[in-house]
Amino acid sequence: MPELPEVETVRRGLAELLLGQTVLAIDSQFPKSFPNAPQDVAKFVIGSQITAVRRRAKVLLIDLSSGYSLLVHLKMTGQLVYRPNQGRGFAGGHPNDSLIGPLPDNSTRVNLKSTKGNLYFNDQRRFGWMRLLPTAQATDLDFFKKIGPEPLAADFTAAKFKARLMRRPGTTVKAALLDQSVLAGVGNIYADEALFAAQIHPALRVRDVPITKLNKLFKELQAVLNLSLAKGGSSDRNYVDAQGRKGSYLQFAKVFRRQNQPCPRCGQAIVKLRVAGRGTHICPHDQKLPKDYK
Repeated sequence: MPELPEVETVRRGLAELLLGQTVLAIDSQFPKSFPNAPQDVAKFVIGSQITAVRRRAKVLLIDLSSGYSLLVHLKMTGQLVYRPNQGRGFAGGHPNDSLIGPLPDNSTRVNLKSTKGNLYFNDQRRFGWMRLLPTAQATDLDFFKKIGPEPLAADFTAAKFKARLMRRPGTTVKAALLDQSVLAGVGNIYADEALFAAQIHPALRVRDVPITKLNKLFKELQAVLNLSLAKGGSSDRNYVDAQGRKGSYLQFAKVFRRQNQPCPRCGQAIVKLRVAGRGTHICPHDQKLPKDYK
């Protein structure tokens, strides 16, 4: 599933490509992916101008001049890819080096036709959705109320980070990082990378992590998220940006998907184990549990 850097990368791309455009039509034959009444779409979407593209956790919000927003959750295999009407070029003059074929294709669930192009919502497994809601009510959904703070927000401090983790003192530190009610948008890749950088074993319970280590974890988590943003996110399977290009972060990952390869810090082989129900990558030399830890 796309994590914070991937969804934020898509948001930035769509904001560059879509703002100011008018929605001319929407085509969808998949009610699960596009669960909206046709009369509401006709009244609040068609003819409206796209005024903003926002993100909260892993959800995108496309705001419209009608006072409504299209909320998009990519889930596991979702993609939002824009194609301009004229030729293969994109804003900025660089060529379309998309790694996905011509659109629409068999995975396309929604086609939003705008003034200058088409926005395709592709989703092979059909778990994602695009929902229409009044903008003022969109973030009042229970879904949003349960989500923790954004880890890259300007006002998110180390003290707040520690306080959020301490809401789950008896769980493993990895489980706490993955809990969306603790922090928004952090998933398996960046939890593994941040814990490695901070030299913390993911199975250590939160209450047993020294304060100095929690401070380091805060800094390293922000560092890996920012690096991934700079690299366009991680393309492990389906993720592509708003122009259909893959992200390159995994080329810079230290432990994720690097089992049996040497640790870049000490040279010992990276191992894969299971923590918090997820495949987890660690260096057994640099991320040790205390002896006889239970």
